[in-house]
Amino acid sequence: MKVLNDTRTAFARELGPELRQPAGLLFTMLLPFLFLALFAPLLSAAGPAGGGTGTSSSWQWFVPGMLVLLALSATAGAGASLLNEMFSGAFERMLVTPLNRVAMLVGRTLKEVVILLTQALLILVLLLPTGFRLHPLGALAGLALLTVFGVGIGALSFALALHSRKQQTLFYGVQQMIFFPLLLLSGVLLPITQASAPTWLYVLSRINPATYVVEAERALFDGRFAETSVLYGLLAATAIAVLGVFAGIRGMRNASV
Repeated sequence: MKVLNDTRTAFARELGPELRQPAGLLFTMLLPFLFLALFAPLLSAAGPAGGGTGTSSSWQWFVPGMLVLLALSATAGAGASLLNEMFSGAFERMLVTPLNRVAMLVGRTLKEVVILLTQALLILVLLLPTGFRLHPLGALAGLALLTVFGVGIGALSFALALHSRKQQTLFYGVQQMIFFPLLLLSGVLLPITQASAPTWLYVLSRINPATYVVEAERALFDGRFAETSVLYGLLAATAIAVLGVFAGIRGMRNASV
């Protein structure tokens, strides 16, 4: 019960400032919206089947990738807030409180997930007037998968902030070095297939766990539950979540005042 209460306390503490400044939440949605507004209309030339990608339309192919982009861009920067608290001394004051350290991490991660789901739902609602068709069960399953993925990326971002030890240059350098390859090699903008991509690029994309999450999201949002890509995406997202939570908990327990 103490862990649950501490988690609720940490969650409320983290969510409060975000609710008082909602403009920041809208700003993190800017990148996916820019891609949707400036890039998605060009996909109409790909034909009704999304250019042979297996989806029923180009919108069905593009929108799930943008949700994964949102998850990456929003949760990958989660550690920046923790880094700022380290510089201000707020984090050290939290460490000397009776709050459970695991609960601190869980509360922070839950805040990131709630914001991510809120932003994803807003994007889906705004896209209803377009050619994007919403399959309710597929959307629920896709958002659940996005939650697991977001938990892992957010927890890894917190772990990176803890190990950076107030070195902002190190944090942002490693973050960008990991973020852009994960994003560009996942095929969120263009399909990376054996037929269309060089062999080396295709192999790198298959090593990238985000690729399987993107493919699973596209299948789920298109109402295709029985495809193997859904299983692979779930395994990839779960592996990232387990790794992230393990690294985050270890970093939080080893954090010193």
